[in-house]
Amino acid sequence: MELSEYVQSGLQTLADSGCFSPRAYTVLLQTAFQSLLSAQADYVALDHPDLKHIDPTVLKHCHAAAATSILEAGKHKADKSTISTYLEDCKFDRERIEQFCTEYQKNKDTLEIILGSIGRCPLHITDVSWRLEYQIKTNQLHKTYRPAYLVTLNVEKSDSRSHPDVSFSCTMEQLQDLVGKLKDAAKSLERASQM
Repeated sequence: MELSEYVQSGLQTLADSGCFSPRAYTVLLQTAFQSLLSAQADYVALDHPDLKHIDPTVLKHCHAAAATSILEAGKHKADKSTISTYLEDCKFDRERIEQFCTEYQKNKDTLEIILGSIGRCPLHITDVSWRLEYQIKTNQLHKTYRPAYLVTLNVEKSDSRSHPDVSFSCTMEQLQDLVGKLKDAAKSLERASQM
């Protein structure tokens, strides 16, 4: 598992028993798992009495670091030894590592199901359609007299789940900006493929 320095520093703070008591560590760890696994996650859990003494910025940083490491472990289907080694590098003591691994094993199947349902690759755009719309009035009956483009990106439906086409409205300047960025991306890709 490779995690950013920001995530590593959050994990090192979480490992510090001077900052997180054993009870605070347990609460934060369970909150991180629940925020990932439950659609109705209670984000007020960070207001738990055992976490009140911790600076909110530090608390959110450590929560994000814990959630990121949980997702990465699930993504790589990491085993206990891999997770233990990584947490040891982040200065976790044996007890906290054991607690993290136990919580991970308990929620591993659900986590993998959720990660698997997200999909493995972004949608593939197959076609673009557009039309010019001329807006005369707004909802508040103000006269605007401005053109807008309605753009629909048709996406490939390669798996059994159907994906709705992506539609949006934009001004001429926004559309020109989008086209410019797409041209830059195409040039970068062409340069990279020639190397």
